[in-house]
Amino acid sequence: MRLEHSCLFCRKPTVATDEECDKQRMKRIEANDPVALRREGVVQYHKGDYSSAFQYFTKAAELGNVEAHYRVAVLYDEGHGVEKERRKEIYHLEEAAIGGHSDARFNLGCHEWNNDNKERAVKHWIISANLGDDESIKELMDYFREGCVSKDDLAAALRAHQAAVDATKSPQREAAEEYYRI
Repeated sequence: MRLEHSCLFCRKPTVATDEECDKQRMKRIEANDPVALRREGVVQYHKGDYSSAFQYFTKAAELGNVEAHYRVAVLYDEGHGVEKERRKEIYHLEEAAIGGHSDARFNLGCHEWNNDNKERAVKHWIISANLGDDESIKELMDYFREGCVSKDDLAAALRAHQAAVDATKSPQREAAEEYYRI
């Protein structure tokens, strides 16, 4: 099965030149497309323009983009483009976690652990593991060895983690991965 380069929404062939791509991206940004705004935030972040990245991520987050909430939290944590502010970082991590972002949920678990809220930390990591997050499984296994996680909770998390990983396997996903490896 061969994947063609086409727009996921309108099925038109994708643009061929960088100039056309930039024009199309700006059109989507002007239309307040949260995915395009988040992507532009990533571009600005990698350029080192953290203030612009923060603006794009914030706008995308306001429009409900879960990944953008996570990216805003990272900026608040790193102090890039904004002053470090733990309260706002946690707010955006919570918004992303509620939306199903496994890394945000994992980070919330780490914050809770560092604040001696062990039980809440374990709950966050279990939820994150249920979403397929490998780091959460590692934390749960480490803290199982220390006696902070029950055998039943770890076993349930391992089963749910494996189910989440299995659910992401499909011939289409494998074809897409092969296509982008080329």
